[in-house]
Amino acid sequence: MQKIITMLIVVVLSTVVNAQEKQEEKVIKQTIETFFEGLHKGDSAIVNSVLHKELKLQTTFTNKQGKKQLKTETKEQLLTNIASKKPEHTYLEKLLSWDIKIDGNLASVWTPYEFYFNDNFSHCGANSFQLFNNNGKWEIIYLVDMRRRSSCKALENK
Repeated sequence: MQKIITMLIVVVLSTVVNAQEKQEEKVIKQTIETFFEGLHKGDSAIVNSVLHKELKLQTTFTNKQGKKQLKTETKEQLLTNIASKKPEHTYLEKLLSWDIKIDGNLASVWTPYEFYFNDNFSHCGANSFQLFNNNGKWEIIYLVDMRRRSSCKALENK
């Protein structure tokens, strides 16, 4: 009887922990979706609402000469670029999948993507988000993305 009770307690506790993790994943995913909502609309206030005050932002790519590059941008530059989006321009960053890892107040999210400018394919790559649970609010603290114009599934479908 003692073994059955112990087993039931373990099952209930693991179910509760799993439900809490799924809820955290939903909140983290919503944080990133809010980021992209603001990007697509050109609304820097929406984007800023999910960024930590000390955001780190980088992009990696291979230039036309074949050299690998790493570009660092400030939070202010990002927000200015988003706010400067022309109304006639459309941005769509289509996220292809989500890989969310959580440990305490740290989360890591990997999102491969395809980017479209004015409904035309521009490039593909992957985003790596690091988020911090700032006393109940998940905020993006680091974002690095990789960009390429080759070996993209969108190009294979043409």
